[in-house]
Amino acid sequence: MPKLKYKRILLKLSGEVFKGKLESGIDGKILISLAKDVKKIQDLGCEIGLVIGGGNIWRYRDNKHLKLSRVTSDTMGMMATVMNALALENALKQVGAKAASLSCFPAEKAMKNYTPKLGLKYMKAGNIVIFAGGTGSPYFTTDSAAALRAIEMKCDVLLKATKVDFVYDKDPVKFKNAKKFTQLKYKDVIDKKLEVMDTTCASYLKGKGIPMIVFNLNKKGRIEKAVKGEKIGTIIN
Repeated sequence: MPKLKYKRILLKLSGEVFKGKLESGIDGKILISLAKDVKKIQDLGCEIGLVIGGGNIWRYRDNKHLKLSRVTSDTMGMMATVMNALALENALKQVGAKAASLSCFPAEKAMKNYTPKLGLKYMKAGNIVIFAGGTGSPYFTTDSAAALRAIEMKCDVLLKATKVDFVYDKDPVKFKNAKKFTQLKYKDVIDKKLEVMDTTCASYLKGKGIPMIVFNLNKKGRIEKAVKGEKIGTIIN
């Protein structure tokens, strides 16, 4: 069994990862590939919690033209994360993993309501635990939800999977002179207003001393390298 630097992790996935090149929704091939990658980490002996965004189905900022109230739009976003959690739970089970979903947004016919006690119980029983429903309240991002779950589940690290290799001072796709960071402090994220996470998320993690690693999910084997402590992406502490 390989030595793991991080034995219990919280993996934060953007909902956009699920849609691949589709306009919206879920790409089945990507879903199964992701499930296989996560199961591989579990097979190494890692305990795993997952928080998924809902951007492949619904996101407030993408639908402002509809002039819905923020509370209504955020509620729809929380429902979208429940749908993504169900899809990933099913995919994990298809590849032979033990998985369970819990939601902060009440959806009793789909999954049990989240409590920290139940989340820990499922994780200790060998489940990959998917935390849906964001924080259960509007105005909070799924990054903040991921930080809360990482704290409550006593995780060693929060892994944030993105489409880029590092944190940059500005969008590297739009700006060729974008500066990359391999190491940051949470204070830097807040002071420099870096868009890798919201300030609430940064404050939560800073207060509890939980590091975050930001890395490119599209490059194979990156999750495994992260849990082994190999240098990838940007580490924030």
